[in-house]
Amino acid sequence: MEHLPVEVIGNILSRLGGARDVVIASATCRKWREAWCKHLHTLSFNSNDWHVYHDLTTSQLEILITQTIFQTTGLQGLLILMDGVDKFSASTVIAWLMYTRETLRRLIYNVRTTPNVNILEICGRQKMEMLELSHNSITGVEPNFQRFPCLKSLSLSDVSISALDLNLLLTACPKIETLELINPEIAMSDAQVTVELSIPTLRRVYVEAISMDKFILEADSIECLHLKDCALELFELIGKGTLKHFKIDDVSVIHLDIGDTVDNLEIIDVSNFTIIWPKFYQMISKSSKLTKLRLWDVVFDDEDEIVDLETIAVCFPQLSHLALSYDLRDGVVNYGLQGSSHLENVIVLELGWTIINDLFSHWVEGLLKLCPNLRKLVIHGVVSEAKSHEECQMLANFTSSIVQLMRKYMHVDVQFDYE
Repeated sequence: MEHLPVEVIGNILSRLGGARDVVIASATCRKWREAWCKHLHTLSFNSNDWHVYHDLTTSQLEILITQTIFQTTGLQGLLILMDGVDKFSASTVIAWLMYTRETLRRLIYNVRTTPNVNILEICGRQKMEMLELSHNSITGVEPNFQRFPCLKSLSLSDVSISALDLNLLLTACPKIETLELINPEIAMSDAQVTVELSIPTLRRVYVEAISMDKFILEADSIECLHLKDCALELFELIGKGTLKHFKIDDVSVIHLDIGDTVDNLEIIDVSNFTIIWPKFYQMISKSSKLTKLRLWDVVFDDEDEIVDLETIAVCFPQLSHLALSYDLRDGVVNYGLQGSSHLENVIVLELGWTIINDLFSHWVEGLLKLCPNLRKLVIHGVVSEAKSHEECQMLANFTSSIVQLMRKYMHVDVQFDYE
């Protein structure tokens, strides 16, 4: 260890994570102390990492963090996550940011202050590449002054910001590729909450816990879109066919339009969502490059709606991973097994149930016949803690049926995942 260059020791210390561990490790010897002061590039203060953070007064905590940061030079990554801690003095936090801003590439910031600290004003026009803000307020964005010429990733969680300021902020990030919006408080002057974003450089978008009337996203380079726990009247994506991964989870939306962006889709993952199958199928039917399709805990708007697996086999010839959850209504499964076409390229099949019955094993057998080249079968299920005798017998019968069935498919790797 004594022959390690100080630069390498600096990298080791930077990978430790918590500031407490870094300080302890740096006390090993003079060389490690030098590495801590001159070659440390990442430092993290997380109130969940060390219980003592909650035992200290706010002023003691401010002094501790200040002394630790000011002993370093050239920090590139700074993480300050202070959940459950009283508000800090704005002047102290500004001192931390002013001291590190010229070298910072990555800032993860969740600090409540009195008054609010304008992060954009302090860190703008610097070399920042990744910025994550939580529990803050952003107002009066000036894109010409508060510019982030190098920023590639932006995450806003529980942040109060107007639709106009959000647009201006993104305009001030000419190289942005990744955007996360988690439970933002969107301030609007009108009764109708509408967000319209146009960012040609965006590649990945994650939106969670948003409730509004309209969300219109124009992104010519988008590759991955994930919507989660959202309530929207309209969501529209305008792009140029670059979308590869579309995931939607527990979203309520009246009108969903991803337009002409589906030609290059490779993954569609839909769960906890109400589908009008003809409209949804029409929207994705041009996705001939699709390799993974997941429809999980999906509710069909029309109770008589049946997803024709024959159609899926014909329209998605490159499909290699298929995941379906079992839903039985009036003795009819939502995924029909009619037709003669096989899912030739499917090598991974995931099947699940919420309420098991005797028909499930027959459905599994029917799907196995449609996948002649299958290599892996994963069966997901929900097993309640309080089980009646009938439920136990049903599970036992299902287990026996699967054991007998898999004797015919010895080449298939079978896994069970029960909740």
